[in-house]
Amino acid sequence: MAYGISRNGSDWSEWKVRDVKTGQDLPETIRWMKTGGVTWAKDGSGFYYTRYTEPKPGEEYSGVTKDPKIYFHRLRTRQDQDRLVYERPDQPDWSLGASLSKDGRFLLVYQFEGTEPKNRIFVKDLKLPGSRFEPLFDGFDASYSVIGADGDRFYVQTTKDAPRGRLIAVDRRRPQPSRWKDIIPQAEGSAVLESVQKTKDRFAAVWSRDAHQTLKVYGPRGVFLREAKLPGLGSVSGIADNTKRGGYLEFTSYAHPRTVFHVNMDTGKLRAFRRPGVDFDPKKYEVKQIFYGSKDGTKVPMFIVHKKGLKLDGTNPTYLYGYGGFNISLNPSFSSAMLAWMEMGGVYAVANLRGGGEYGQEWHDAGRLDKKQNVFDDFIAAGEHLIAAGYTSSKRLAIGGGSNGGLLVGAVMTQRPDLFGAAVPEVGVMDMLRFHLFTVGKGWKSDYGSSETKAGFDTLIKYSPLHNVKSGTPYPATMVMTGDHDDRVVPAHSHKFAATLQAAQAASAPILTRIETNAGHGAGTPIRKWIEEVADKWAFLLKALGARR
Repeated sequence: MAYGISRNGSDWSEWKVRDVKTGQDLPETIRWMKTGGVTWAKDGSGFYYTRYTEPKPGEEYSGVTKDPKIYFHRLRTRQDQDRLVYERPDQPDWSLGASLSKDGRFLLVYQFEGTEPKNRIFVKDLKLPGSRFEPLFDGFDASYSVIGADGDRFYVQTTKDAPRGRLIAVDRRRPQPSRWKDIIPQAEGSAVLESVQKTKDRFAAVWSRDAHQTLKVYGPRGVFLREAKLPGLGSVSGIADNTKRGGYLEFTSYAHPRTVFHVNMDTGKLRAFRRPGVDFDPKKYEVKQIFYGSKDGTKVPMFIVHKKGLKLDGTNPTYLYGYGGFNISLNPSFSSAMLAWMEMGGVYAVANLRGGGEYGQEWHDAGRLDKKQNVFDDFIAAGEHLIAAGYTSSKRLAIGGGSNGGLLVGAVMTQRPDLFGAAVPEVGVMDMLRFHLFTVGKGWKSDYGSSETKAGFDTLIKYSPLHNVKSGTPYPATMVMTGDHDDRVVPAHSHKFAATLQAAQAASAPILTRIETNAGHGAGTPIRKWIEEVADKWAFLLKALGARR
């Protein structure tokens, strides 16, 4: 097995190989990997991986990440002996990733210009000596993901001519769009095809409708067979096939800890296989989904979770969370941290803002580039709804979010400081004029644009949190959170925003910064540090909102 280690929370990872029979590591170490994992060769002799140019000394955590290359590493050899498989020296800012067909015949190279979910795929037939990479999908015009193959017939999930997704069959030898065949077409209405798993003789497809998911089973030609009987409104992941006419999946929701189920593909019935040991009684909590109107009238879904028997008297401490970017959907999931908040009487609300992927590419496009303000308007409207519905009041309403969600919090609290009692922006992108100058920031231009162009500058300067802090303004109590080794959103974003807020604050509410040491953007954070972080956040909000435990 191959495994990666992140040091100090950095996105850089070192990979080792362990012999599972002896429990001993092989001598080699693979360095300068950052995204993705490894793809094992069919014979187990080694694996494919993507590495980046080694940064200059002193720039490991801030220098621009560029020039990805795909290598093949043969076991029990040094990294400097690895064979170069694919590179694009003419496109140093692209991202590259390798995948292998299940039978080991085809090597697929995925190419991305940025974080926009549009990519190219090149394919190489490993059974033909001397074969070259040939384009399967050669334009950055949609998302393409090969989910299986029968010989030269590839099954591909795509948004081409289907912004909410479809599954097609493509002949590798004749990949022209006119020859594509629909297997699972785009659904009518608003449902989004999230993922597809190919089994031996059927397809298991996860559909998202109004930000929660269902699992449907289809025959080999795409004929709908049945829908799995899920425990409720939630999310499905980790689908794995086995040989007994069934498979396994993970299900979670706001009131359902992540559980592994065995699913019978013939009946659609689920049987719990492994439950987590969480001291939690879902009968004590209420989960509801509502739809509220944004500034321009767009209906936006929001989940609201709290203890049963809650009084709508406007006094409840409420934590409103959002993200709204990069085509990422906030589907229901269980969180022990949020359970602690609700046990103390708090309300937890999640708004499914534009910019995410909850309703497909059109929903994403409605919240990026020069339409980014829609995301902030959606979040502000969510807060206004929670107040109008009696859940809370401005002085008891807190907002939170991380990374792009940290940008969301920073932008909204500078636009409407009167609406919130507290704010917790975590590892946020706060300097929208310079984000592209550090680490992987160039890849975000597909969602944000860039100050390198006049149009981009004119858009970004209007909402950049750092540049919209106004001196003499009463801002809500704020705790800016970051990690000292964050090499995705460098901590300078948070440091500058916190200092500028402190200098401008006209109210008595505190402006604090919490800097986790030997930690990064969040991944790889030890459980001890995570518990301390959650405890500090809830303690800060309880104090800032004047809430009683």
